[in-house]
Amino acid sequence: MKNLLILFMLSLGFLTARSQEFNVTVSVTSPMVEGTEKKIFETLQQDLFDFVNNRQWTNYAYKPEERIEGTILITIDSRSGEDFRGKMNLALRRPVYKASYNTPLFNYLDRDLEFKYVEYQPMEFSDNVFHNNLTSVVAYYLYLYLGLDGDSFAKNGGSPYFAKAQNIVNMGQNAREKGWKAYENQKNRYWLIENLTNPTYNAIREASYRYHRHGLDVMSDDVEAGRAAINESLELLRKANRERPGLFILQLFLEAKRDELVNIYSQASPMDKTKAVNILKEIDPASASRYQRILETQK
Repeated sequence: MKNLLILFMLSLGFLTARSQEFNVTVSVTSPMVEGTEKKIFETLQQDLFDFVNNRQWTNYAYKPEERIEGTILITIDSRSGEDFRGKMNLALRRPVYKASYNTPLFNYLDRDLEFKYVEYQPMEFSDNVFHNNLTSVVAYYLYLYLGLDGDSFAKNGGSPYFAKAQNIVNMGQNAREKGWKAYENQKNRYWLIENLTNPTYNAIREASYRYHRHGLDVMSDDVEAGRAAINESLELLRKANRERPGLFILQLFLEAKRDELVNIYSQASPMDKTKAVNILKEIDPASASRYQRILETQK
């Protein structure tokens, strides 16, 4: 009987570990909200933390060191009873092979956060039912995290998770809250997942795979080989930009990578520096002065 109990407890432990795909920091702040009990925001933060980190999101058994790291920072700007409005800062990072460095994959500010929240009410979510806007928005970005992380390890490795995010967008078409519809904004949840699932823009996803798996992950053993793969990824980004200037997911890729690219190419050969800077200035002209620093750095 004792052995059976031990086996049962071990099986529970396995299920718990299996459900933990994420190691995401969740914060809820309300600096602009006055005249309301702050405890509700602490409860909301704990509920969201549990929803993100203690729920099973995939069928894959993640090891502790494989858990996806990121942050979700929600800033509440206004509250009226059960109705909350604010914004959500999202950041995703990924470890680099044989390095103590984590590379940023995604940095984004979603300004269209509206939701109802009742303290102590269970947070409901289903892949097939749009229960409420808060859990749908958070689940959407978690599937996005899984997809972006998957793409960085395998070519098109994030496709199953992008499909789940797309499904949430489809279910959100009848929601009263903003962020789900194409006509509302050219840079919202709808267009973000549209860009990631549109085959026309696959060059961006392939660039991410080459950049991370054949670029950064290789540099600890062979810096030049890794940088050569990153050169290839920049060519793919330029190709995508020429086909569709100002593409949303390209802008988000660059938003996450600008400082890293400057560091990578500051130690490159003069030829690689010049080529990289020319591409970066073409695809990201607003940051041209930042990329110019690459040429000014002595190897």
